[in-house]
Amino acid sequence: MKKKIKMGMLGGGPGSFIGPVHRMAASLDGLIELVCGCFSSNPEKSLQTGKELCLPENRIYTSYQEMIEKEAQLPAEERMDFLSIVTPNHVHYAPAAMALEAGFNVALDKPITFSLEEAKSLAEIVARTGKRLLLTHTYSGYPLVKEARFRVQRGDLGKIRRVYVEYPQGWLSTDCAAVNKQAAWRVDPTRSGKAGCMGDIGTHAFHLANYITGLKPLELCAELNSFVPDRLLDDDGTVFIRYEGGARCLLSASQVCAGVENGLNIRIYGEKGGLEWRQDSPNTMIFRPVDGAAEMIRTSTPSMVSPAALHNSRVPGGHPEGFIEAFANLYRNFALTLQADAANETPCECCTDFPSVQDGIEGMQFVDAVVSSSAQNAAWVKWE
Repeated sequence: MKKKIKMGMLGGGPGSFIGPVHRMAASLDGLIELVCGCFSSNPEKSLQTGKELCLPENRIYTSYQEMIEKEAQLPAEERMDFLSIVTPNHVHYAPAAMALEAGFNVALDKPITFSLEEAKSLAEIVARTGKRLLLTHTYSGYPLVKEARFRVQRGDLGKIRRVYVEYPQGWLSTDCAAVNKQAAWRVDPTRSGKAGCMGDIGTHAFHLANYITGLKPLELCAELNSFVPDRLLDDDGTVFIRYEGGARCLLSASQVCAGVENGLNIRIYGEKGGLEWRQDSPNTMIFRPVDGAAEMIRTSTPSMVSPAALHNSRVPGGHPEGFIEAFANLYRNFALTLQADAANETPCECCTDFPSVQDGIEGMQFVDAVVSSSAQNAAWVKWE
C-alpha cells in the first residue's frame, strides 16, 4: 500500500511569502504531509511556526544541520522523505547538498542556488546519490502551459521563428527594502546573488520559454537597469536570445512597472501558426493558424486538450486553475514519482514532468550570461 510522502521544511517562518505557498501546494492532494521543519534562523520563531502548524516540539529544529542529522537517525517510516527549501538564494546550496548526501530528496525554490558553480555542484551530488530534486518553476505547472508544450512538440506551430515572453511587476517601484522583508533580501547581492529582477522573475520567463518550445540558446545580449536610486541590483531588463535552428526571443522582465501586479505572458510564432497565453487568464490559450480562424483553447475539455494538460487540470471547465493549483501540480507529480521510486516502479511520463536540477543549471547560466552581457554594454555572449 502506498503511503503519504513526508516533507520537512527549511524556511517559511513568520513574514514568509513563499513558505506558506509551498505548504498549501504540497498539501492540496493529500499525498504529502509536513512532519518537521526549521522555519527560521531564530529558534524562537522556528518554534512558534512549528507549533502553529501543529508539529510536535521534537520535530521543530533550530538549524538545518540539526534537522537533517536527527531526521536521518529516525526509522525510515518516521523520518522525512524530502526537504523543501524555501529560503533566500544564499541558503539554498548548503542545506540541499547536505540533505541529498544524507539520503533525502529535495524540493527547492528557484533560482536553484546563489551561483552557477553551486548549481553544477548540486547536479553532481544529485547524479551521485540518485536522489530526486524538484525545482519549483511554478508556471510550468499550469495545464495550458503543458498544452502549449504538447502542441509545439506535435508540430502545430511548425518550425519556431519568434518568441516573446514578458514578466512585468510593479512592487519594487519604490525603495521599500527597509520596510518589506521580501524586498530586502531580493535587492541585496549578498543574499540574492549577482542579479535582482532577472534572477527573481527573469528566470521564470526564461524557463517558461524553454519549457514550451524546447529550444536551446546559442547566445544572448542583455541590458539590465536599476531605476530606483542606490539600488545595487537590477530591477528591470531586456534580453535578446538566439536559439539553435534560427529562432529568436525577446524577453523582458521588470519589477518597476508601476501598478502592474503579475503580468507574465508569452507568445510563440512558427511557420504554421502561433499561440498566446497569459498567467492572469490561465484557463485560456489562443492558437492562431497561418490560414483559418483563431482557436480558443480552454482547460478541462477532454476533446480539446492533451493528456498532459488533463493530468494537471483539477476542476471542471470555467473554474480558474490558479497559482496554488499550478504549484500543487509540481508537488503532486514529485510525490507520485517518489511513491513510484519507493515501490520500485517506473513513474509515468506525466509524473516526472517537473523542473529538475538541469533546469536550475540553465537558469543560473542565464543569470551569468545576462549580467556579463549587460556589463559589456549589451554585447553578445555565447551560451556556456
